[in-house]
Formats: sequence, structure tokens, C-alpha cells
Amino acid sequence: MIDILEHINAIQRQVSKTGEEVRVTLRRTYQAEVEDVWDALTDPDRIRRWFMPITGELKVGGSFQLEGNAGGEILECEPPERFKVSFGGPASLVEIRLSPGPGNDTTELQMDHSVPADFGGPSGALYVGPGWDGALLGVALYVEGKLKETDDPQQMANSPEVIEFNKASIREWVKVLRDSGLVSAEELRAATEASANQFAPRTPVDDYL
Repeated sequence: MIDILEHINAIQRQVSKTGEEVRVTLRRTYQAEVEDVWDALTDPDRIRRWFMPITGELKVGGSFQLEGNAGGEILECEPPERFKVSFGGPASLVEIRLSPGPGNDTTELQMDHSVPADFGGPSGALYVGPGWDGALLGVALYVEGKLKETDDPQQMANSPEVIEFNKASIREWVKVLRDSGLVSAEELRAATEASANQFAPRTPVDDYL
């Protein structure tokens, strides 16, 4: 069983707009060493265990493709501390940073996903934020030994537990956007409805607002 509240509260979320760039930031601590988290994020055999199958030439200058999802190019890589990739298009950039956490054998992860402001503005956080929350959940379950070899992450993504996690995630991103002051009530409602349709189908938008 997933402790939904524990995993929702484990993630710090932020959305910001600087000039013509919108950035979504997520932070989470893992109960695992930096090298282990790095390996889980970069080894294709391990990525498929918590996310989805990935193919490509996984080195700087190479490209990758997630099965049934986005692909991109590997722009920068500094093992075991940082990598930066394009994700779904050259202007959509994802950067991961790892550093030792506050306790023994813990890791702090920071993820930044930045896009041009005209890609949908700050409300776009509701299009990507819940998905990234789910990915960080998958990493946690994997590196902390809570996934069995027979578990299929893509089947788990459609389980009732994960749908409930997604609902809680959408509510958190709604709070972040509302507190940011960067979006109007109309923009927030439209983005929330789109997010609910994607991550928690058949849930009324008023459940989140």
C-alpha cells in the first residue's frame, strides 16, 4: 500500500516566471545514497523498473526515447550530480541535480522543468507537475526497495492508489499556482480541468478548486 499523504508531503513544489521563461521546480529527499539514485535515474535497465522503457544513446550529444512518451537530447551530464536534457522538444528543458541529504545515506533531488512562457504560461505547471510527482514517487518506491521485480510501473500508474495520489497532486499544484499569483482564476480553472482529464479522469474540476 502507498502512504499517499506521506509521498505527497515529501515533495516541495514551486512555479516561477522570469522574463520569457516559466519554470516548475520539485524537490524531494530519498533514503538512498547519491550514487544509487543517480544510477536509478540513468541506467536503462533500472529506469524501466520505476518509469518506462527507454532507448537511445544515453550520453552527451545522444538522444533518448521513452516508450509511448516523450524523447529528447542529452545536453549536459556531470555524474553523479547533474544532467540536463530536452524533453518533448528543444525548448522544453529538464535538469536534475543530486546532492547528499541531511542524514546518512540520503539524497536531495531537485528537478527543474523550464519552457518558454508562450508554451501556456505558469498554468502549464498543472499539465506537467502531477506527472513529475508520479515519477518522483516511482523513484522513491524503487530505491527504497518497495517495488517487486514483477511490478509493472505502467500498470501501477492506472491503479486506484495512484489515481488517488494524482488527485492529491493536482490539489497541491492548484495551491502552488493560486499562491504564486501568476494566473487568473479562469486560467487556473481551465488548466485544472485539463490536468484532471489527464491524470484523474472522471473527477469534477470543482473537487480541486
